[in-house]
Amino acid sequence: MTEKRQGRRSAEDALNTRYHILKVAAQLFCDFGYARVSLRNISEKAGVSHSLIRHHFGSKEKIWHSISDGLHLYVEHYMRKVIKEIPESMPANVKVYLFIMRLLAHGLIVKQPIQLIADAVRQDDALIDYFIDTSGEIERLIEGFAEQYNQQCPETPIKIWEVKWQMIMYTHSAASLTPFLKETWRDEEADLDQCLLNHWQLFNGLMIQKYRITDEYALSPRSVKELVYDVQYDWRKQCALSQPSENLSIDEDSSATTD
Repeated sequence: MTEKRQGRRSAEDALNTRYHILKVAAQLFCDFGYARVSLRNISEKAGVSHSLIRHHFGSKEKIWHSISDGLHLYVEHYMRKVIKEIPESMPANVKVYLFIMRLLAHGLIVKQPIQLIADAVRQDDALIDYFIDTSGEIERLIEGFAEQYNQQCPETPIKIWEVKWQMIMYTHSAASLTPFLKETWRDEEADLDQCLLNHWQLFNGLMIQKYRITDEYALSPRSVKELVYDVQYDWRKQCALSQPSENLSIDEDSSATTD
């Protein structure tokens, strides 16, 4: 019984260590970019040894792959939540509108996905190719929505890649050009939350016109945050769970310092 308890504790410690490393690495990649972050940086920030990081992940690129995999699972999970909350009885144009605006709201509040995607584009082709190659399920979800719309509204068909590009532009600009975002509404003395709402409303106006949304269905939130669902899903923890270490017996003096 004692050996089993020790084994479970060792496995839990290893899982917590992986989770902590992923959390720290993801934030460093967002703050400084993949190229400027080393395993030593991650080691120092996470409070773990360099060899322990290699034990769990092998290399910096493998850490990035784990983060990318986790983000894909999270985005897929979140998109399914958005789709589930849209009533099936809604007209196709309203469904597409609500889907797009809910996802944009999420991207403005949860910035890590767009920050990591943008950074991958600046690095070698291998990173962005990996991200694109593993996005199949997300593509199918979006394309399914677009097909339904095009069947019901053949006079004004949409190209899903154009919609995605618009969302990327609005999400990325708010995340990477925040000082300019604040400057735009400086005369209103708006805080960041209000600036994000104003930014979201710019896109909302375009989508209302594009999809011919009536006042009955148009969104008018008091903040962007109220449009974001709390899905109780930690992608970093899921990623840590999905890739167990080959050797779960970790010395206690090399385990992670948790928050």
